Amino acid sequence: MVSRHILISGASIAGPALAYWLHRFGFQATVVERSPGLRPGGQAIDIRGVAKQVVRRMGLDEQVRAACTDTDGMSLVTRKNRRVATLRADQFDGDGLIAEIEILRGDLSEVFHAASKHTTEYLFSDRIESLREDADGVDVRFASGLERRFDLVVGADGLHSGVRSLVFGPESDFLHHLGHYVAFFTVPNRLGLNRWALGYGEPGVSVGIRSIHDNQEAMAFLSFRSPELDYDYRDIEAQKAMVRERFAGVAWETPWLLEHMGAAPDFFFDSCAQIQLESWSAGRVALLGDAAFCPSPLSGQGTSLAIVGAYVLAGELAAAQGNHVVAFAQYQRTLRGFVAANQKMGRDNAANAAPASRLGVGAQYLVMAALRYLPGKTLLMRKLLRAVNDLELPDYANVVAS
Repeated sequence: MVSRHILISGASIAGPALAYWLHRFGFQATVVERSPGLRPGGQAIDIRGVAKQVVRRMGLDEQVRAACTDTDGMSLVTRKNRRVATLRADQFDGDGLIAEIEILRGDLSEVFHAASKHTTEYLFSDRIESLREDADGVDVRFASGLERRFDLVVGADGLHSGVRSLVFGPESDFLHHLGHYVAFFTVPNRLGLNRWALGYGEPGVSVGIRSIHDNQEAMAFLSFRSPELDYDYRDIEAQKAMVRERFAGVAWETPWLLEHMGAAPDFFFDSCAQIQLESWSAGRVALLGDAAFCPSPLSGQGTSLAIVGAYVLAGELAAAQGNHVVAFAQYQRTLRGFVAANQKMGRDNAANAAPASRLGVGAQYLVMAALRYLPGKTLLMRKLLRAVNDLELPDYANVVAS
């Protein structure tokens, strides 16, 4: 019943974090990633609440903070760049809408990979093609033709998880579109932003720019309201064409951003969606992070859920001495309420993001301005702070699988 060698699919955030904790608790981990290496850049992501505690327990707080974007705050602007509302990262104990710990997805992946690569086997340019489970383990066939056997398999391979499709069924059974799409890509820091972000809104769309990499570059953010679209999530050029069409005619810096989008090496586009599953495991296979419980980018909590989930999954496997039946059940019991609170916040934010009317855009600006003068008192901030801290983090300090 004791499980020792665990295969993890996905080397973004959840996978390397889980690999780190598995080694710390006495397990052996292999991580398989379909990309030829770690993917650079990507959107700015946040670490809030109890997830900050997990990073400290990993001993990686200094490394993570050193890699942060160091965004001091954000202003909403008019089409002529007049700032009409501002929030700072040092408000709300660093857990507000502009988080104290904000980092590019690729940079956080680098930190977790560096912390785990010497104790973990990484297989790049490959992916799981088939799984066959029996009473003692899982036979895995990879797309490269490699065949190996593992005690357990964990799908930490994102919103469009291949492991979930193989074991749990088609994506359409679990993915719930929240009515928005987002795109991120790197551009020159044309506005000379200094550790700052700017946001602009028109009916149905939002556009943002933040400085990154010591202000040498900037990260563009575009989002728009839309019913669910039928598109190939691996066809980058088709996605760029969709963004150009949707943002044609939008003011502010938008035309310039669209012009530079074509050459961006790290363009990312996807729906704002949630994954909702009754169970995050089936037999010897478990899901983690966005593959199991994506709360959507609009929650700002996908990364935090992945980090906390990796810690709890590894800790429960150690506490159960490798008994996956016990561990997987306790993993879900521990996190279910925390996940539910953050997914609800994602749905609530989706209802209010990119308002469909000019009146709604104006109201959004007023709410942002009010947050500066009413820290901790608005319903929005009370809900956010409650959700990101809505878990008593288990202590596995003295637990090691024997």
